[in-house]
Amino acid sequence: MTTLAEAIHEETQSDAGQRPGIDRFVLAAAGIAALIIGLMVWQIGSARLFWLYLIGAGLGVSLYHAAFGFTAGWRNFIVRRRSRGLRAQLLLLAVASVLFIPIIAGGHANGAIAPVGGYILLGSFLFGLGMQLGGGCGSGTLFTVGAGNRRMLITLIAFISGSVLGTLHLPWWLDGPGLGPVDLSLALDPLGAVIFQLSLLAALGWTIREVERDRYGQIEPLSLKPQGAIGSTLLTGQWPLLWGVIGLAVFSLLTLLVSGSPWGITFAFAVWGAKLLAAIGIDMSQFTYWSWPYPAQVLERSVLTDVTSVMALGLLFGAMMASGLAGRFNAGSQNRLGISNVSAAIIGGLCMGYGARLAFGCNIGAFFSGIATGSLHGWLWFVFGFFGSVVGVALRPRFGMSN
Repeated sequence: MTTLAEAIHEETQSDAGQRPGIDRFVLAAAGIAALIIGLMVWQIGSARLFWLYLIGAGLGVSLYHAAFGFTAGWRNFIVRRRSRGLRAQLLLLAVASVLFIPIIAGGHANGAIAPVGGYILLGSFLFGLGMQLGGGCGSGTLFTVGAGNRRMLITLIAFISGSVLGTLHLPWWLDGPGLGPVDLSLALDPLGAVIFQLSLLAALGWTIREVERDRYGQIEPLSLKPQGAIGSTLLTGQWPLLWGVIGLAVFSLLTLLVSGSPWGITFAFAVWGAKLLAAIGIDMSQFTYWSWPYPAQVLERSVLTDVTSVMALGLLFGAMMASGLAGRFNAGSQNRLGISNVSAAIIGGLCMGYGARLAFGCNIGAFFSGIATGSLHGWLWFVFGFFGSVVGVALRPRFGMSN
């Protein structure tokens, strides 16, 4: 089974000249719901949180319209040696590194610097495995749920459950051996960190290009040119991948500048799950993680005052409106449910949720934001998350899922 992002890409390639019309009902419903939540964010939270909500919506539109999927990009390289999606991710990391590291070094924002230990390796491996079985990563799960994918809703519920379970065990994992946080900007100085990261990203990019060239004799380009008129493509989708890179770079930079911290997603899932448990009478303060100052503070307040939650909701509604504009809400074949693919969605979601807590984030909070802000744990996440994806890809056929 392909993900919704892959389905969009396949439709683009096979039927570029025929686009479904705008789904006005979905667009209106999503717009009204987004407006109501936005006004609540402004009233309960603050103007700053409202702007972050809008930035989250921009991220959702960019992810959906460009079909920018981390999961599919990795799988296409593992299975078919096609590097286009992975190269787009490396380019995004390079742009973000150049933008983010000087800002953080200047004291204008905080980086996603996390400790290094065995929990990072296990957590990222579990996440990589889970995102191949679940059919999406942290960002991919949210934007495909926003686009009406029922299977991914199952993945999201399991993702939330795994996230809460991970918070219960994380203090035990942190008691194990580790190096502590490693900030490359401090170890190499900011300029040295940027040069190091760009050199490593360039070497990786060249390597995967050559792997694809050896297999096919040519390389799929990262084009800026849309297949239709620029205006209609911008509004209704089928963006070139480079447009997605630009959109994600701009909105993630705005996130850093407005919030003071880089983009993250999966902490929100842990908060949502913990709040649900608290609502049915479970005292979450009995668990060490939820007695720590920041998680305890977030748990006591409305989710509309939590940056990560507000941006996740914005992303969800942004993707929903984008799918309405594209006329592809509730894409048919991606919503067929059976025992095998539901089982994979549950297992994948649990692995991602648990893994994200152990690894201090998902493909966004740890991989993208970690590397972009010069944290060594982000690079370790990349390596072991990729290993996990290799195993996940190998397991997909056992659940009736194609590669």
